[in-house]
Amino acid sequence: MEHDPVKPGVSTAPTTPAVQLAIRGKTALMEAVEDVLYGSIAGIVGKYIEYPFDTVKVRLQSQPDHLPLRYKGAIDCFRQSIQADGVLGLYRGITAPLVGAAAETSSLFLFERAGREVLYLSGTVSRGAELSLPALWLTGAFSGACTSFVLTPIELVKCKIQAPALSGAIGAPVLRPLPIIRDILRHEGLSGFWHGQLGTLIREAGGCSAWFGAKETVTKLFYRLKTKRAASEAEKQHILTQPLPLWEQAVAGASAGVSYNFLFFPADTVKSRMQTLAIGDTAGRRTFWHEATVLWRQHGLRGLYRGCGITCLRSAPSSAFIFIVFDGLKRHFPLQ
Repeated sequence: MEHDPVKPGVSTAPTTPAVQLAIRGKTALMEAVEDVLYGSIAGIVGKYIEYPFDTVKVRLQSQPDHLPLRYKGAIDCFRQSIQADGVLGLYRGITAPLVGAAAETSSLFLFERAGREVLYLSGTVSRGAELSLPALWLTGAFSGACTSFVLTPIELVKCKIQAPALSGAIGAPVLRPLPIIRDILRHEGLSGFWHGQLGTLIREAGGCSAWFGAKETVTKLFYRLKTKRAASEAEKQHILTQPLPLWEQAVAGASAGVSYNFLFFPADTVKSRMQTLAIGDTAGRRTFWHEATVLWRQHGLRGLYRGCGITCLRSAPSSAFIFIVFDGLKRHFPLQ
């Protein structure tokens, strides 16, 4: 039985069979190590690009309901933030998110590979066969659901640093990760770190399905357009073994970022509002669905998508760089 040739840059995790991995001198364990190592590097690069936009997004999302809106929009939030804290203020609390970005991105690629293994072991897909697009969207959802449990505590700390609830204003003293972690543990116990988990789960399961799925869909579209112009079968196979040009990889990655954020942004908005409450404020705490209902009644659909524009704007280049860096490292620096 002949297998499809390896397509560098096409898949975020290889679909080649174990036999081909052995020929390349690489075990499944080494592939997993690559996912963690290179996913961490790609995540850190992406976080530096997107973090100022993420800070603005969280501040827009977490504005109190009982007060007039502090910011007229993303540009106004940028302006006020820079006036109060300078440009570096937009990078407030980036240390913990850098660790989180490394953990998140490496987990996404690792769990996506695990999702593929589940399909192989269940017999849904024969090992060595190229996964269909629906299967790739499914493994993306599996990856996001698993990663959400890693991500919720990290995002909880990040949100409290980016939008301090105790002061309710930018320009307040900078909060540090370790004191926040200590306070959460003291006032809310270990389970307090997963406050907002349902919102993260919905966002990550649905969003990562779109993240991996959109990237693969656009990538396959580019290859399909190229192979249609091939004069022979040999030329077609040669095209499939070559990585896409960087601009096409960037377009595929950018489409992944925008799809991830736009489709499930309301879940992220509700999660951010829950996670920016003052530590120990159990009286003001609402469930995910209650918080979503209150927001809908007071601000409608616009309230649920508050900050979405700036988020999609920052996610396009960030995701493009993440996939380019990840695929490039795996292609040029394979671990043996």
